[in-house]
Amino acid sequence: MTTTTVDRTRELAAFLRTRRERLDPRDVGLPTRLRARRTPGLRREEVAELAGVSVDYVVRLEQARGLRPSAEVVEGLCRALRLAPDERAYLYDLARQRPRDADKLVTAAAPSLARLVADLAPLPAMLLNHRYDILAWNTEMTRLLLDFGDLPPEQRNSMWLCLMHPRLRGYYLDRERMVREGIAHLRAAWAAHPDDPALTGLIAEFTAGHEDFARLWAEQDVKVAARGTKMLRHPEAGVLSVQYETLRPLQDLDQLLVIYRAADAESQAALDRLSAR
Repeated sequence: MTTTTVDRTRELAAFLRTRRERLDPRDVGLPTRLRARRTPGLRREEVAELAGVSVDYVVRLEQARGLRPSAEVVEGLCRALRLAPDERAYLYDLARQRPRDADKLVTAAAPSLARLVADLAPLPAMLLNHRYDILAWNTEMTRLLLDFGDLPPEQRNSMWLCLMHPRLRGYYLDRERMVREGIAHLRAAWAAHPDDPALTGLIAEFTAGHEDFARLWAEQDVKVAARGTKMLRHPEAGVLSVQYETLRPLQDLDQLLVIYRAADAESQAALDRLSAR
């Protein structure tokens, strides 16, 4: 992968195909035909009927033949394919139909947000931008993960650390889920920021250098995981479970404030021991 921008036409085609193939006719209220289907999921004719467009139009979209669907067509496809909210936003971005502010790409934390991250102590917290670069962090987060200040700037990226850093490769007990969720976010960010060469370069590096990333990236998943639970294997505190919450500042919607909390009493005791160091 050497391109520095998103090929929206090809990505839109692949995304529509994968979403069509994942649907069962019963999911959209269509009768199940007696004869066996040669391909999984809905037929193009069925998608066209549900979306209110011609079959030829769906064929040309899936063959990446240069069409740019209108907002009305995008909405019809979203309904037809039963897209989740994150997937809907992704499709609108690919079709260049979702209005966006002409803001600059953020590479540094605003001072007020950096202070907020510090003030969240004793809860571990960090601030990320759209490509998962770590812009600010507090001491508690460094004790839980590692000291980001000791890393070169190009390695201060949570996906890079999860995939490439030797200490963190075995840190997450459910590592594939962590990678899968991170990829789903990066794919959405990739469509929303097609001209960000640093993001495209990261994806190219991960795709070429990490088999699991390449495999999961090809699945076309799009979902921003805003909250959940992570099981960690800390070298000093042992196994602990944390709940994470991800928030977006209203004036900086491309940034993510990530806050960890202990999921149980044993994990809280482990975090207290780390904080007391």
